[in-house]
Amino acid sequence: MRKFFTSESVTEGHPDKLCDRISDAVVDAIVGADPAARCAVECCAAFDRLLIMGEVTTTAEIDYEKIARETIKNTGYEHGSFAYDKCRIDVAVHTQSPDIAMGVDRAGSEDVRDSFGAGDQGMMFGYACRETEELMPLPIALAHRLAERLANVRKCGILPYLRPDGKTQVTVEYEGKKPVRVETVVVSAQHNSKVSQKQLKEDILKHVVSVIPAELLDENTKYLINPTGRFEIGGPEGDSGLTGRKIIVDTYGGRCAHGGGAFSGKDATKVDRSAAYMARYVCKNLVAAGLCDEVELQIAYAIGVAKPVSVFVDSYGTGKLPDEEIADIVVKEFDLRPYSIIETLDLRKPVFLNTAAYGHFGKSGFAWERVNRAPDLKKYL
Repeated sequence: MRKFFTSESVTEGHPDKLCDRISDAVVDAIVGADPAARCAVECCAAFDRLLIMGEVTTTAEIDYEKIARETIKNTGYEHGSFAYDKCRIDVAVHTQSPDIAMGVDRAGSEDVRDSFGAGDQGMMFGYACRETEELMPLPIALAHRLAERLANVRKCGILPYLRPDGKTQVTVEYEGKKPVRVETVVVSAQHNSKVSQKQLKEDILKHVVSVIPAELLDENTKYLINPTGRFEIGGPEGDSGLTGRKIIVDTYGGRCAHGGGAFSGKDATKVDRSAAYMARYVCKNLVAAGLCDEVELQIAYAIGVAKPVSVFVDSYGTGKLPDEEIADIVVKEFDLRPYSIIETLDLRKPVFLNTAAYGHFGKSGFAWERVNRAPDLKKYL
């Protein structure tokens, strides 16, 4: 029986992703100047205007409008109503609620790791599997690869008629748990008024879809390039954008559960972000160590409390040990208190803008993608 799974991605110029990028550019600017800062910054973009809103506690002096315009320009919006030098930008940022700060900075313990509570309640998920070298699900990995390539051929001038907005989607066929071929590829690319649909389809197939390994494609693979026809008006001019609206694109493409919390615009004291990164780190090391071939990890917190209220493991039947024992190993080997997560993953640095497009996971260079704990975990086999 044939089985399929589909995941999507978007380019950095998609209106939601543009908002993510501006939010994380602000976070990087703040954290770069004040590592102890607290921020939760969101953006809303529509037609010819941008609203930057949220709460920030910092000693840094930040020019929000300048950061936003530079990010909009770097993303490629030099035309239309939302051009970087034309759009209207409003800023509505205030100081963080003292009630939330009190929970994070809860006193009364000699160990700072215990006195540094979670900034909110909630559950965060991590995941890893053996489908790709980076231990990510193949559908989302391919969708990201297509989306990033779609942006690159625009920026380097191979397809100069393209504009920043775009979406990709990949359907993979499985035999059991093994991915065997690509069933459908969807690419929607914003473009100028001069290119024909025939030329665009030919170019996308030649210069973008070609990043998918040839062995995964066959004569039955379907290619849907701009399936609705022309796509000239895009970005915030064509559809509104909002920070945090692409949480499945940001994570595992729908392969595992999601706690609902977005990442972009938040500093590392927000467990929505930092604990999700830690959960990925744990899962990747469990798989790399050979304790399982696939694993999902849930970590849950209560506001103002440092230690998780629960840790849950599901290895989908691939574990070399029972899931309950793997969960015990996680608790024993990894310090999941927020302060320790920030230390382990070195999250008081401006590393967040690079996460804001093409996924937060599966990319090299991030601390949560290391497998340095795998040798230690092998002792449990």
